[in-house]
Amino acid sequence: MSHHQQQSTAQTIDIESVLDRAQTGTEEVLSPAERDQLATEIERNLYDGASPDECYQAILQALTARIEREPTYKQLAAAVFRQRYYRTVLGEDLTGAALETAYRDTFVTNLERAVELDLLDERLLERFDLEKLAAALELERDEQFEYMAMETLTQRYFLKTEENGEHLELPQAFWMRVAMGLALEEDDPQQRALEFYDVLSALEFTPSTPTLFHSGSTHPQLSSCYLTTVQDSLENIFDSYKHHAQLSKWSGGLGNDWTNLRSAGALIESTGVESTGVVPFLRISNDVTSAINRSGKRRGAACAYLACWHLDFPAFTDLKRNTGDERRRTPDMNTAAWIPDLFMKRVEADEEWTLFSPDEVPELHDLSGEAFEERYCEYERQADNGELRQYERVDAAELWRTMLTRLFETGHPWLTFKDPCNVRSPQDHVGTVHSSNLCTEITLNTSADEHAVCNLGSVNLATHVSDGELDREHLADTIETAMRMLDNVVDLCFYPTEEAKRSNMRHRPVGLGTMGFHDALMELGIPMDSEDAVEAANRWQEFVSYHAILNSSKLAGERGAYPSYEGSKWDRGLLPQDTVDLLEDERDREIPTDREETLEWATVREHVAEHGMRNSNTMAIAPTATVSTINGTTPSIEPIYSNLYVKSNMSGDFTVINDKLVADLKARDRWDDEMVDRLKFHDGSVQEIDTVPDDLQELYRGAFEIDPRHQLRLTAHRQTWIDQSVSHNVFFPSTDGSLLDDVYRTAWELGLKTTYYLRTLGASQIEKSTLDMGEYGKTQHRDSDSAARFDGDDDDSTNTDSDPDPGSGSDTDSDSDPGSGDELCRVDDPTCEACQ
Repeated sequence: MSHHQQQSTAQTIDIESVLDRAQTGTEEVLSPAERDQLATEIERNLYDGASPDECYQAILQALTARIEREPTYKQLAAAVFRQRYYRTVLGEDLTGAALETAYRDTFVTNLERAVELDLLDERLLERFDLEKLAAALELERDEQFEYMAMETLTQRYFLKTEENGEHLELPQAFWMRVAMGLALEEDDPQQRALEFYDVLSALEFTPSTPTLFHSGSTHPQLSSCYLTTVQDSLENIFDSYKHHAQLSKWSGGLGNDWTNLRSAGALIESTGVESTGVVPFLRISNDVTSAINRSGKRRGAACAYLACWHLDFPAFTDLKRNTGDERRRTPDMNTAAWIPDLFMKRVEADEEWTLFSPDEVPELHDLSGEAFEERYCEYERQADNGELRQYERVDAAELWRTMLTRLFETGHPWLTFKDPCNVRSPQDHVGTVHSSNLCTEITLNTSADEHAVCNLGSVNLATHVSDGELDREHLADTIETAMRMLDNVVDLCFYPTEEAKRSNMRHRPVGLGTMGFHDALMELGIPMDSEDAVEAANRWQEFVSYHAILNSSKLAGERGAYPSYEGSKWDRGLLPQDTVDLLEDERDREIPTDREETLEWATVREHVAEHGMRNSNTMAIAPTATVSTINGTTPSIEPIYSNLYVKSNMSGDFTVINDKLVADLKARDRWDDEMVDRLKFHDGSVQEIDTVPDDLQELYRGAFEIDPRHQLRLTAHRQTWIDQSVSHNVFFPSTDGSLLDDVYRTAWELGLKTTYYLRTLGASQIEKSTLDMGEYGKTQHRDSDSAARFDGDDDDSTNTDSDPDPGSGSDTDSDSDPGSGDELCRVDDPTCEACQ
C-alpha cells in the first residue's frame, strides 16, 4: 500500500484514485510524478478524518488554482466534480459498468420519485418508455461540461427535492427530462424526446433558463420574458403591480412600459388635484420587483421604459443615481429610454425638443415613423397656440448629453429606438411595440389586454464548426429541431396571467438566438475586428433566418398559422430583410448595411405565401451569459471578455482562460510561466506582449480592444435578418464623452433597434488597453472618482464599473440584500439568466 493510500484511509477516499480516474485523456498534462506531487500537496492541506466532501473540495481547489497555467486542469476539475456529484446522487462511488447501470437505473427511479413528490408532471411516466429513454442516454456527453458548467448546473439547474435539496438528476437525465417535457404533447412523444435530447445533450441548441428550470414540471413556466403596458389610472397601476409580481414569481424577466402615465403636475379630473407623476410609482415598482424570489433561485428583475418626450423623462434619467432623494430612486430596477427617430434628428440638427404630458397628447404613444413626426409637430403647434396646459422646451442635444452622462455614470437608462422596432415589426397590423424587455432583445406589441410573452433558446454556433467552416447542413437540422421545441413551449407553458396567455396563444412569438459567435470565429481563424467577421455575422445570420422562417412556415403547414397572421407583414410578403428599406423610407436616409440575399429566398417566400407562419416572430438574440457557461462557449454574439480573467457569479468565482489562445501559443512554443505572468499583468490582453505573434494578437483581441462601432456594425448586419432585436452590450474603452456620443449615434444611424448595457473599464484597465484607433489611443486617463464629461453637464457622479468581472454591469455590484446573496443573482447583473 502506498503512502497516499495509507493516508487516505483516514480520509475515506483515495485521492490518488480520484486523480487517476479524472486524468483519462490528459496524461500528458499530469504525469505520474506530478500526480504524486499534487496528491501530497492536497493531503498536506487536509486533516485526518476529513469527510469525503472535504477531500473532494481540497482536490478541486488544487486543480482550479492551476487552470490559469494549464487550461486542461478545467477538464480534470470537471472530472473530479462529476465523481463527487455521481457519488452524491447514486449514494456510492462507482466506476465502469457499475456506474453506467446505476446511472441509467437512477434516471428511471428518480423520475418516478419526482412525480410522486409532485415536482414533475405525471404524464412523463405515462407517455414515455422510460427504460428505452434510459438506454438512449449518451453518458460520455457528461465529459463535455467544464468545471464551471458543472458547478452552475448543480447549484441551479438540476432537479432537487423541495424539503432537503436532495439532487435527483444526473447531467444526461437533466437533458432528457427537459426533452421529455418539451415533447409531452407531440403525436409521438417518445421519438420527439429522443430527437430533442440528441440536440440538447450535444450542446447544439439550449433553451432559456426558465425552460431548463421548469420543463416537465407541474408548473411549467417555460417563457423567458414578459412585456406590459401600464395604463393611466390608479386601478390599472396597482393591477400592474399584481401582474408584475405574478410574472416575476415564475422566473419571468419584465419589461414595463410606463409612458402612458400623466406627468407630475398634470390634473386628475376626479379629484381636481395635480398628479405626482411617474417617478413615485416607479419606486413602488422597484420595491415590488426586489421583493420577489423567482422560482426560489433568483430575485425579481425588471426594466422600466419611458419615452423621451415625456415631461417626467429628465427625472427618469436620474432614477439610478446614488445621490438625491432616495424615494425618487430605483436601485433594484433597470431603466431604458424609448427614443423616436424625430428626437435623433433634432439632436443632429441642434434643435429644440418638446416634453409633453401624455394625457394631453394621447396619440403619440401609439404612433411611429412619419405618422408620429406629423402628430408631434402638430402638438408643438398647439403648445405654441396656448392649447396645452403643460409642456417644456429643452435643447435636444442637451437632453441627449444628459442621457449619455447618466448612462456612463450609472449604466442607465439603456438607449432603445422606437421607430426601428415598430417600422420593422411583423405585427404592425395589430398594435404598437411600446418597449423592449428586460434584456432589450424582444420587440413585441403590448396593450391593456395583452402582456407580450417570448420564448427563447440559442443555437451554439461553435458546435457547428467542422473542417474549417460552418457546417451548414448540420446547422439547418439543429434549427429545424429548435424551432419545433420553441413552438411547443407556447402550448406547454404555464401562464401566470390571463393577459399573457391571451397574447401568447394569439401571436405565438418565439426567439431563436445564437451564441458562441466569437468562439466560432476564433476556431476559423477570423479576427472579430475584421471585415471577414462582418461578412460572417451577415451570412451566418442570413442562414439562421432562412431556416428559422422556413421551419416556422413548415410548422404552420403541419399545425396551422398563428391566429393573428392575416394582415401581418408575413402575410403581405415582407420578410425581415425587406423591412430595412421601409425604415430607410421612413427616415429618408440610408441604412448602411448589406442586404443582398445569397440564399434561395424564393423558396421561403413561396412557402410562407402558401402555408403562412406558425409564429408571429421567430428570432431574437438574448445575452446567454449563463447558458453559454453551460455550453462552454462565448456569450451570444459578444467578443470574448478577455483571454484570462476571474468570472464571478452566484455559483462562485471561476478562472476563465482562452483555450484556443493557449493551444496556438503552445503550437508555436510560446506558452510558459512567463507568458502566464505577462498575460495576468496585462489583464488578459495580448496586445502589448511582444512575444505573441501579430496574427494571434489580432485574432485574440478582447471586448475592449475592438472598436465598439465595429461591434455595432456586426450587429447591424445580423439585425437585417432578424424580426425582433439583439441584446447588444457596448464595450467602451474610454472616458471621452464625444466618443461615447459617436458610438450611440452610430447605433441609431445603423438602424439598431436596441442597445443593452454600457460596459466600461476602470482607470487601470483603460491605461493598459491598446486599440488600433488613434482616437482611442489618446484616451484621457482619469482618477477612479472621475466620470466621462459632457459639455453642459456639471454633474460629478462616478462610474462604478472598475471590476474586470464581466458579470458586473456599469451599475453598482453590491447586492441589495446581502443576506440572500448566496441564493439569488444580482438584479443589476447582465449575466442574469432571466432572458437566457
